[in-house]
Amino acid sequence: MYEGRERIRYIDLFCGIGGFRVAFEEACSESDVVPVCVMSSDIDEFCKDSYELNFGERPKGDITKIDEMDVPDHDILFAGFPCQPFSIIGNMQGLNDIRGTLFFDIARILEAKKPKAFVLENVKQLVGHDKGNTLKIILQTLKDLGYTVQYKVLNALDFGLPQKRERVVIVGHRDPILFTFPSPIKPFRPLTEILEQEVGEKHFASDYIREKRKESHKSAFNPSIWHENKSGNICSYPYSCALRAGASYNYLLVNGERRLTPREMFRLQGFPDWYQIIENDGQARKQAGNSIPVSMIKAVLQKLLPYVALSLDEAVLLRDVEIQYNIA
Repeated sequence: MYEGRERIRYIDLFCGIGGFRVAFEEACSESDVVPVCVMSSDIDEFCKDSYELNFGERPKGDITKIDEMDVPDHDILFAGFPCQPFSIIGNMQGLNDIRGTLFFDIARILEAKKPKAFVLENVKQLVGHDKGNTLKIILQTLKDLGYTVQYKVLNALDFGLPQKRERVVIVGHRDPILFTFPSPIKPFRPLTEILEQEVGEKHFASDYIREKRKESHKSAFNPSIWHENKSGNICSYPYSCALRAGASYNYLLVNGERRLTPREMFRLQGFPDWYQIIENDGQARKQAGNSIPVSMIKAVLQKLLPYVALSLDEAVLLRDVEIQYNIA
């Protein structure tokens, strides 16, 4: 079945429910490449349940307890690493400066296994954290490991998803290629393609909340998703504000009336409907809120994939052709 097709090995760190895996496997399918996951890792048992349910394998546990030499060889590394405060960072000493943070576990694996490329994802606030010093150290550390590194803040709304969700994406590659981030894909899917037609009563807000919302706000859109900020101000759009794992229960309401169903939240993140959702609404909501926008990451991987599948000589040739014809 796969005879003669290029195989790309990858590892899926801080894998959560497998957003990177869905994005990469979709990108590979469209490029006639065979993706081979050689290792996944996460500490959340409910996320591991979802990952195993959908991919037939259970991720390993705490990455800090996995020796880098025990990590299988791979061509590309994915990591939506946790956005902890990086309080240890500050002395601008490269690898020594990020020991004790979970980013160090990515760095030590890159140093030991030297994959062709990596794609990392984090909240956009990482860009300005500690006046930009945190990101500066991360980028310099990756460059010191032999990678050409680029980063960009991308918005899921620009890649077909009706959700305003901004994330910083960091891409690195060892070979001298001409990678560029993808251009926005417009328009985003209408909410009519996301919202379910039949929704259980448990998803509806109380009469009091619905009446209070509609007294304070009139929407110009139908359907719309109403958003209440921390100050209690209400706004609505033909798309969703960012899903958040720790948000209040009524943070987002469809037409000011009901909460999003698990399937709707997963669709807003770009997960296909074949993806099986854990039968625990609280955990499903948390998992969707913590996941990556699949369609956005897929667009990045489609730009990177041709280089990862090539030898060094082929990658250099492709780069030179792109430079000559300005087609990167």
